[in-house]
Amino acid sequence: MSEQTHLLRSRRFLPLFVTQFLGAFNDNVIKNALVVLLTFQAAGWTTLKPEVLANLAAGIFILPFFLFSATAGQLADKFDKARLARIAKLLEIGIVLIAGVGFLLHELSVLLVALFLLGLQSTLFGPVKYAILPQHLKDSELVGGNALIEAGTFVAILLGTLGGGLLAGTGGATIFITLAGLVIAVAGYVASRGIPVAPAPAPTLRIDPNPFSATWQNFRFAREQRSVFLSILGISWFWLYGALLLAQFPAYTKNVLGGGETAVTLLLGVFTFGIGAGSLLCERLSGGRVELGIVPLGSIGLTLFGLDLAFASPAVPDGEALGALALLAQPGSWRILADLVLIGIFGGFFIVPLYALVQQRSADEHRARIIAANNILNALFMVVGALAAALLLSRGLSIPALFATAALCNAAVAAFIYGLVPEFLVRFVVWLSIHGLYRLRAEGLQHLPETGPALLVCERMTATDALLLVAVSRRPIRFVLPRSTVRGFPTGFVFDRTKTIYHDDMNPTTATFETIRSALAAGALVATLGDCGVDAGDAPTLKITMEGRQAWFGRVALTIEMAGTA
Repeated sequence: MSEQTHLLRSRRFLPLFVTQFLGAFNDNVIKNALVVLLTFQAAGWTTLKPEVLANLAAGIFILPFFLFSATAGQLADKFDKARLARIAKLLEIGIVLIAGVGFLLHELSVLLVALFLLGLQSTLFGPVKYAILPQHLKDSELVGGNALIEAGTFVAILLGTLGGGLLAGTGGATIFITLAGLVIAVAGYVASRGIPVAPAPAPTLRIDPNPFSATWQNFRFAREQRSVFLSILGISWFWLYGALLLAQFPAYTKNVLGGGETAVTLLLGVFTFGIGAGSLLCERLSGGRVELGIVPLGSIGLTLFGLDLAFASPAVPDGEALGALALLAQPGSWRILADLVLIGIFGGFFIVPLYALVQQRSADEHRARIIAANNILNALFMVVGALAAALLLSRGLSIPALFATAALCNAAVAAFIYGLVPEFLVRFVVWLSIHGLYRLRAEGLQHLPETGPALLVCERMTATDALLLVAVSRRPIRFVLPRSTVRGFPTGFVFDRTKTIYHDDMNPTTATFETIRSALAAGALVATLGDCGVDAGDAPTLKITMEGRQAWFGRVALTIEMAGTA
């Protein structure tokens, strides 16, 4: 957590974190206050039913993500992101004032316009907050920064939801809602003034005013790298899964657990705590690097504890509505709360590395537009998830059965993604195998090129040594190994899926050398045992040395030195 503490003291990150936190907080204060106010005082405002109003408000807020995300991505690539953040916060102040007029006049149409504009403001800020991180943070800080942003966002959503409900229940609610929203918006603008300059990566970009063609172009950029696009699909699936759970909490608490309003708050709180904790733990588990091996761990937890939540749920609520403390006294309640915390924790494991991968592997000049494509898919998945849940529940499916269905679908989605990009499973196997047995210290990693080919000449090359090198390299490596040294699990699993160049004995053949040269020409990292005589051409040659010693509990501490260009 030390890296995250350092970031929260850094001007490179803190103003952005505060700006994002207050923006998410304000969105949910105003949105939930409006929904609660219209739910309990609908007669004075409209003839629409409360449940229709709630869904209408949600739909209006999310609509701008479909219409304007592509344009927002273009703007974030063309202009200074810090300046765009300040403009977005100024818009927020004006939008809160429009909402205040709607509250003052008891005019629902004005309030819905303000809600649409809040969604638009969030749409404009979305590509900025994620695309700016790689500009201001070091590679070693990227996971920690994303973890803090994700944790802060979910905490802000929870506090905003609770705060909006409390404000709606006070006397003179409309005045207090407006004043609270205005104070938060002004504070967010003040925070945005501290965001350092983030120069435009594509200042000559021509803005396409057509949202459809711009959206298609953004998806084309996102699909250039399969790992990036499938990470976006994974992120969108997580938002569907999480939004589906959150949407059912009120009805689940009332109709399944027999709880009241405070019990709903308890469930929201433990779920949010879990996501925050999982997000913050990511940096520790990954050693400050973008470690894709944690993503399958997250998907396993989401499936197992989603299923257990379904099985742990009682069949019929017992007696009167229970408060939070009374619910805790019920048998089985702690298991349900533990499931929610663990779903949140493993959700953090799942989503933080995916966000960091998208940022890291996206081209600088396209990054904001790729994140805009991500935002569009996120919104689409959440809408589809809400419609599917409504359809299934209307057909008689119980809420616990819906949770089980979502968990099983999660397993299917994970299997689909990992089948298309074996790198996720390879990193997972290596992460479990190596970090459970060895303590690694790597020096000279800066010599590994971010892109392009390099020949890694290793002083020794057992199968285990190769796995250790995989564990410290952010990029996939193609090894040149004798087939006889690779047997069983996990080495056989890993090397069969990383395009290892096998040869039959310790003396590579001419065909092996040709394969090595082809791999280097394609921009790969290739690792060989010693200087085996291959001509690396223009690719840099790096020397890899490893030293091991026995440590406590049978663990081995290794130093891997990459001693510059030979």
